[in-house]
Amino acid sequence: MVNHKFAFQSKEKIQSTQEEKLQELLKYLNTRSAFYKKLFLKNNIDISEIKSLKDLSKLPTTNKEDLQKFNNDFLCVNKDEIVEYTSTSGTLGNPVTIALTENDMQRLTYNEYLSFITADGSNKDIYQLMLTLDRQFMAGIAYHSGLRKLGAGIIRIGPGVPSLQWETIQKLHPTAIVAVPSFILKIIQYAKEHHIDVNKTSVKKAICIGENIRNQDGSLNILGKKITEAWNIHLYSTYASTEMQTAFTECREGNGGHHQPELLIVEILDENNQQVAPNEYGEVTITTLGVKGMPLLRYKTGDICKYSDEPCACGRNTLRLSPIYGRKRQMIKFKGTTLYPPALFDLLNEMEEVQDYVVEVYSNDVGLDEVLLHVVPSEKDEETDHKIRAYLQARLRVSPHIRYISAEEIQKIQFTEASRKVIKFIDKRS
Repeated sequence: MVNHKFAFQSKEKIQSTQEEKLQELLKYLNTRSAFYKKLFLKNNIDISEIKSLKDLSKLPTTNKEDLQKFNNDFLCVNKDEIVEYTSTSGTLGNPVTIALTENDMQRLTYNEYLSFITADGSNKDIYQLMLTLDRQFMAGIAYHSGLRKLGAGIIRIGPGVPSLQWETIQKLHPTAIVAVPSFILKIIQYAKEHHIDVNKTSVKKAICIGENIRNQDGSLNILGKKITEAWNIHLYSTYASTEMQTAFTECREGNGGHHQPELLIVEILDENNQQVAPNEYGEVTITTLGVKGMPLLRYKTGDICKYSDEPCACGRNTLRLSPIYGRKRQMIKFKGTTLYPPALFDLLNEMEEVQDYVVEVYSNDVGLDEVLLHVVPSEKDEETDHKIRAYLQARLRVSPHIRYISAEEIQKIQFTEASRKVIKFIDKRS
């Protein structure tokens, strides 16, 4: 692997290295991948003509449906070379298996090692992992192996159980936590209820996974603000997916997740599969570099965001991604209004009257989208109900259906036996 200073190289050096790795990948796919061999043949692709990053536009894209339908055809190695089977969470349909070789595991370790360095991590830190390391969850094993390479201390607690999280923080004194932001709010609430002063603990930073903590302009959103107003810790946002086997992680500047260019080529594409300009929205499309088991070429993730290619104040010359604006397949058309789940989450997080929630979308009798909010209210009275409905009407200009439930009921929705992440969005559309 390249050393961890690669992101500080000149843009010209970064691009030339990527182009070398791209040509290696194309030869590998044309030799090893049943899926891509067929795709190249069907589209009359001569891989020798693909020499630069600009030439990528000559190649067809692939997507989640391809992976779901032809999962095994993406495998480029014999099964006896696979050392780890992981899977996607199934948020956008059936889960997809991603098989990793020993090389891929080392690459994954290096990826997360870079991520923790980007987020000011060092071997002097102790990280408390508030997430699952089982259920084929790639991120859990990535964090663990990356921290081992960094030489940091690791405390594997797993998700949930605020009382155990605090007991461990007070006993082992971690300097950092890795957690879902909404769960950080829950442990803050637990601390408040049990007279624990969060600002007198050892924790100084949090690596935030799975949820946005920033608005599109880079400022902290309401979730990020609620955390930092109660707890004087530095938040670092991350974005990753199982398919890319790579992460985009913020540095201390907090101006977007840094691209790791030796591991990934990233394009932000419009509806015509053309690269958009900086600060314009498009679909995150990735080409993996250095993956042996199941490499991907121009894979459209379904995630919508924008990017900046200006040098960062931290000294890195890499592209940075904004918070994810939404997922293409999760877009909701509700009574003439276009909504993405993250925007709904932000609204619900803003309301003091809402303690917890799950957003559900389904199709009505005529095939149109309907939105049902499962809400744990702060108080079960008419005044609270009126405030919640009035606020949503004012901000959304439409009124979703609301079902008030208890904290125990919402726990059962958010944490099913099969889930490894907190469920905040349920899509029941046909």
